[in-house]
Amino acid sequence: MEAVVLAYLGIALMVGLTGIGSAYGLSMCGSATLGALKKNPSVLGSCTALSALPSTQGLYGFVGFFLIYTKITPEISWLAASAVFAGGLALGIVGFFSALRQARICVDGIHGIGGGHNLFASTMILAVFPELYAIIALLTVILIGGTI
Repeated sequence: MEAVVLAYLGIALMVGLTGIGSAYGLSMCGSATLGALKKNPSVLGSCTALSALPSTQGLYGFVGFFLIYTKITPEISWLAASAVFAGGLALGIVGFFSALRQARICVDGIHGIGGGHNLFASTMILAVFPELYAIIALLTVILIGGTI
């Protein structure tokens, strides 16, 4: 296997896993929103805002792609390719799981809002915590890109 293949595999994992995590998270939140709207149609705005939160991890994977792909050339060294692979894998896994766990928090908040509880601000605050780790993983990819 060529070093460039390893680097591209890292990028594919980064974009793929973060995108899959976001897609699952968004569908979980969308389903919860539909359930909440059955109970209380006036909560559409709050539920929609919470439903969108897990989409950011997929965006982080896409941002990581744009920051790294120009550094991948057929002549990339094994060390640089390994760094791209490791960073891509780290962002992919962290983004995947943080999107799902963030979605779980948002789903619980959406259920509560649909039930008439004032939970929008609390849910937004709590949903930020899993996202912080996706941001840290993206920053790691940015730092790796700066060393290549």
